[in-house]
Amino acid sequence: MTQRVVVWGPGNVGLAAIRGVARNPALDLVGVIAHNPDKAGVDPGTLAGIEPLGLRVTLDAEVLHTLLPDALVYAVNSDFRPQESIAECCAALEAGINVVAVGLYGLMHPPSADPKLRKRFDEACRRGGSSFFASGIDPGFAMDLLPVVLSGVCQEIREIRIREIFNYAHYDQPQAVKTLVGMGMAMDQTPPMLHPAALEGVWGGVLRELGETLDAPVESIQTRVEKHALEETVTNAMGTFAKGSLGAFRFEVQALVRGQVRFVVEHITRICDTTAPQWPNPNGQGCHQILISGHPEIVLTFEAEDSRGNHAGGGNAAAAGRIVNAIPRVCAAAPGLLTSRDLPLIPGVGLIPG
Repeated sequence: MTQRVVVWGPGNVGLAAIRGVARNPALDLVGVIAHNPDKAGVDPGTLAGIEPLGLRVTLDAEVLHTLLPDALVYAVNSDFRPQESIAECCAALEAGINVVAVGLYGLMHPPSADPKLRKRFDEACRRGGSSFFASGIDPGFAMDLLPVVLSGVCQEIREIRIREIFNYAHYDQPQAVKTLVGMGMAMDQTPPMLHPAALEGVWGGVLRELGETLDAPVESIQTRVEKHALEETVTNAMGTFAKGSLGAFRFEVQALVRGQVRFVVEHITRICDTTAPQWPNPNGQGCHQILISGHPEIVLTFEAEDSRGNHAGGGNAAAAGRIVNAIPRVCAAAPGLLTSRDLPLIPGVGLIPG
């Protein structure tokens, strides 16, 4: 039996989700909700660059409660409208609709979430008999899946490091790049993304989950940030970024176990390939890496590209693939807030052409 699915938010990740749902034989796309009037009435297949799907994108969010699908793929950018996103997801859950989402990072490890937020989602799931699963890449499967798999071939582990190297010139959200990530800000300003509370709130919970999975409970979280000023003015698809303004940063979120740093999330983030040459930059567009110090020493480099060779597009597709392919397992799970540990392995069943 196929699961009926609605996608809400046909943006960077949402368009990839539309393609993923359309190509998954276990799923049936029955609706797409947008906020952008320019997308109203357009066939979602056309938006997503695939064959027409015989549907029309709507701006009416109430269609979700008319259709009552088995699952909602919530791909709206919640960074700029967190309270609205929380309300929309909880309304769906109360209506008995299972929700898979990118964003809402604090819920990736419910025990680390704000107690009021967790209670609100718990109650919505209980009332609707529904489940909620949030994931992505980092935070997401690069933190709670790949390191766990690799740990299973080790004899000793001293540190697990999850590294993201990314060039935001390829990220199709100029507002987020400038106001949230902070590219182009004055060097004495702190972008919202780099506040210690934000770093722990987004990444700390998933590090705690990793520790729980490996029976190495995390005692505390600490952060550190380095910034790098642009050597020259840069203009790209995201805008113009002045010489001397923030052009790159490197941060670590470190999880301590018995007084030692054992799990680390490290991000090296640029607005162009040529800035901050002293930091790793293996291929120009970025990658994800899992580095395990121990025996054996392990380095896994993960790269994703879309059909145009764009790493940002490939990353969006991978993030969407994680939550879309999880839908059958999420629908079958007991009601409540789910983490990757609550779900069985999620393979790409049915995705290989016959």
